[in-house]
Amino acid sequence: MRSFVSKILVLLLAVWAFSYPFLYAPEEVEIAEEVVISVPDEEPEPEEKPLHNVRLPDFSAISDVTEKKKAFFDFIKPHVIAENKRILEDRATLEIAVMMLQYDEPLTGTQVRKVKKILTAYKLGEEEVSVELLQHALKRVDVIPRELALMQAANESAWGTSRFARIGLNFFGQWCYKKGCGMVPKRRDDSADHEVAAFKSVQASVSSYFRNINTNKAYRGLRDLRAEMRLNREPLDPGKLASGLHSYSERGTEYIEELNEMIRHNQVYFNE
Repeated sequence: MRSFVSKILVLLLAVWAFSYPFLYAPEEVEIAEEVVISVPDEEPEPEEKPLHNVRLPDFSAISDVTEKKKAFFDFIKPHVIAENKRILEDRATLEIAVMMLQYDEPLTGTQVRKVKKILTAYKLGEEEVSVELLQHALKRVDVIPRELALMQAANESAWGTSRFARIGLNFFGQWCYKKGCGMVPKRRDDSADHEVAAFKSVQASVSSYFRNINTNKAYRGLRDLRAEMRLNREPLDPGKLASGLHSYSERGTEYIEELNEMIRHNQVYFNE
């Protein structure tokens, strides 16, 4: 009897085990449909149009360092040479006028007009022409060694790739203070009102740089060093003259050291 009951229990257990998945099936879980949230792309900033009609080389597309440097120097050097040539012509005009006045020779009307035009350009045009005034003018009307000018152009424009060089032909980081005179720096302080000057030609940019160095009181130190070299009949040393540019950059001495390092490393390109 006990054996029969055991068989019945085993049979019931087997039936229950077979039926369990059907009697206690888990509830179906409703899977939510995947929701895709589309985030609109940020609108790209409109491409800034150049403020000039000059066709510039695409310096940023040149990956080879030597090739990029050569392309930059080939582009900017002729303008530096042309500006120095023009300055030497003005300087010769003043030197002749000084000699004539020292020997009590009167200047011709044409000479006076030329001299006064030069003096006005160098912010010295209000005084009567005299030997003293012309000698003072000669400290301003003088060349900037091409090595120094070229290295400042390369440094300030990131070898011609900066926004200010591309858009405004400003290769020397020059500022202006009249609204609309140039480009507003993107990181300019709210309290600041300066702009970065824009030019219509490369020669205008170079001429402005030379005029800035030769007239701004911040660079009087450079002009004094240059005048001393002239007096001693020494060649104009670009490295020594760079020490007179302490006020050109907020980096001060570090900036001057960087310029001198660039001058040393790029000698091969200066006289090509």
